[in-house]
Amino acid sequence: MRFIDNFLNQITMYRLVLYYLIALVAASVVLSSFNLLPFTSLSIILSAGVLLATCFIVNKLLSFVFKVPANIESSYITALILTLIITPAGRPSDFIFLVVAGALAMIGKYVLFFEKRHIFNPAAAAVVVTGFIFGWYASWWVGTLLMLPFLLVGILIVIKIKRIEMVSIFIAAATLTMMVLGITRGVDPILLLKNTFLDSPILFFAFIMLTEPLTSPTRKNLQIIYGLLVGILFSSQLALAGYYLTPEFALLAGNLFAWLVGMKTRLALKLKEKINMAQNISEFVFIRPKNFGFIPGQYMEWTFSHKGVDSRGNRRFFTIASSPTEDTLRLGVRFEQNGSSFKRALSNLNTSQTVFAGQLGGDFVLPDDASKKLVFIAGGIGITPYRSIVKYLVDKDETRDIILFYMTKTAEEIVYRDVFQMGKKIGLKTVYRTERLDSETIKKEVPDYNLRTFYLSGPHGMVDAYKSVLKQIRVRQGNIVVDYFPGYA
Repeated sequence: MRFIDNFLNQITMYRLVLYYLIALVAASVVLSSFNLLPFTSLSIILSAGVLLATCFIVNKLLSFVFKVPANIESSYITALILTLIITPAGRPSDFIFLVVAGALAMIGKYVLFFEKRHIFNPAAAAVVVTGFIFGWYASWWVGTLLMLPFLLVGILIVIKIKRIEMVSIFIAAATLTMMVLGITRGVDPILLLKNTFLDSPILFFAFIMLTEPLTSPTRKNLQIIYGLLVGILFSSQLALAGYYLTPEFALLAGNLFAWLVGMKTRLALKLKEKINMAQNISEFVFIRPKNFGFIPGQYMEWTFSHKGVDSRGNRRFFTIASSPTEDTLRLGVRFEQNGSSFKRALSNLNTSQTVFAGQLGGDFVLPDDASKKLVFIAGGIGITPYRSIVKYLVDKDETRDIILFYMTKTAEEIVYRDVFQMGKKIGLKTVYRTERLDSETIKKEVPDYNLRTFYLSGPHGMVDAYKSVLKQIRVRQGNIVVDYFPGYA
């Protein structure tokens, strides 16, 4: 399990999705070579090639026309998704479908948005349009029994982006809807379960399509509703104007819900100041756009196009370190010796360059009940959400009973001392440590620990370790809140 954690912590979500899709296509080619799939290996390879070329070329052309950076990684992901849901070409005319679908998907990335925020999943939108206009439909052929072992690997994506509850709700809702409808029509329940999990695209849909971050909600309560809505529609078999609700149509309905309840714009940010706070730790201060609001402790997805993009891509999730009471957006970033091209480029960011930010989300926020006693545990750069929260409380002069444990490798790595010093006036007690926090220290510093809610922020391994420590002293699972931490990549 530790190996999996380390792997997920060192790879970006988008690169993980890309590798997963490549592996699925490769597996299908191998199975087809043994006549285990109803397509030839050549047809799968040619279909993938046509879609990759189409998406790459159209994406490049549109990025030039609209004068925005081309995200090549995204075009590859879309092309491979289409490869796995559109029946591989068996005759020359089939390639027309592939080219049209690939082109429409790329056009959707540049057209189907509002105030720079995507509304619909481009791959799903493309096959919905081809179905309506040309009668060309996605077959979702990837959902077969022989592909099932490879599809199951996709659970790593769900773990990486912490969407387990959303995916579970979707699968449960889709299964229950399928069972109820099937049983009322006299279908054998065992056959229904077999069709749902062994001969259906439900797992691919859940792991890849449902979790697409640009078109799904970022708050947990909204993710539950989203998963429930899409799950019911996925299996409902409803017909509108003679058109049955296909998986892609169910997804678009969910995307629309996510757009209505989510952040509807993407920020173009200019650097105001860069501050070297400690060795290998810098703070980037951006000019905050007017009318942009957020809750202390939330994160955003940050995109920075740069030359020589490596395998980890040009997008990262960072917590906002500033408070909503400030007129800037701050990022505290740790730089590793063998860091990614993204981190290297970010370290050289200047005031003439633009960084894009969107996908505001996260539930690592203060409880509504101000009387609740809290414990904050931070490891390294995991201190950033606490800086946001404490600065907000100080500026609002809002008293809270909070104990902060701040662990660093050395005392020189401690940052934001000034904010936590000010936090004393609103009830903050800060404990700095350069060694591991154990259960005895928690009991000593927090005598009423069993009455408190614990917040954990830092690397995945650290968070898991302290969850175990808290369980040892019988802190309830419901009293442990974990931050979204995507890794140091």
